[in-house]
Amino acid sequence: MNLLFDFDVNKETKTINITREFAAGLDLVWDAFTKPEILALWHAPKPFTLYTKEMNFSEGGRWLYTMISPGASIDSNSRYSMVEYLKINPKTYYSSRNTFTDENGNSTSSAFSITTNSFKEGDGKTTVYIEKKFEDLAVLEMMASNGFIEGTAAGFANLEEYLSTITTSK
Repeated sequence: MNLLFDFDVNKETKTINITREFAAGLDLVWDAFTKPEILALWHAPKPFTLYTKEMNFSEGGRWLYTMISPGASIDSNSRYSMVEYLKINPKTYYSSRNTFTDENGNSTSSAFSITTNSFKEGDGKTTVYIEKKFEDLAVLEMMASNGFIEGTAAGFANLEEYLSTITTSK
C-alpha cells in the first residue's frame, strides 16, 4: 500500500503542514499519539530513544520528554521538549503549545509553536493532519533546516512499523 506523506513549509503563513496516512484504524493511531508507552516506541528517530518524564494527556496537562542519543544518559544538560495540551476532542483532534524546556518544564526559549493534530479514518487507513504554526519565521526556518523534516519522517516510519506489527498480530 502506498501511503501519503506530505510535508509543506509555508514561510508566508509561518506554518508547517504535515499529512501522513497509516494503514491502521483510528483507535490504534490515536493511541499511538496519546499514550506515553506507545509514543516511546516510535516518536524518536532511530537510533535515539524517547524518555518521557511526565505525561498527562488532558486539557491543561502536559507531556515533558527528551530524546537520548545512543550511549548517552539523561542529565541536567538534556534538552527537553514540552507539549502543553490546550484542547482535546477525542479521536478527532488535539491542539497544543510546544516549546523547549529544561528537565523541570521551565522554558529555555521564547520560541514555540501552536500545533493541531487532526485524525480522520476512511478506506482502511487513518490520515493524520498536523499544523505547526510559529510566531517567528526564524524559528520555523531553523526547525525546517535542522532535521525536523527528516526526524519526523523517521519517526513516522517507526510508527508505521509498530502499527503493522499490531494490525498483523490481531
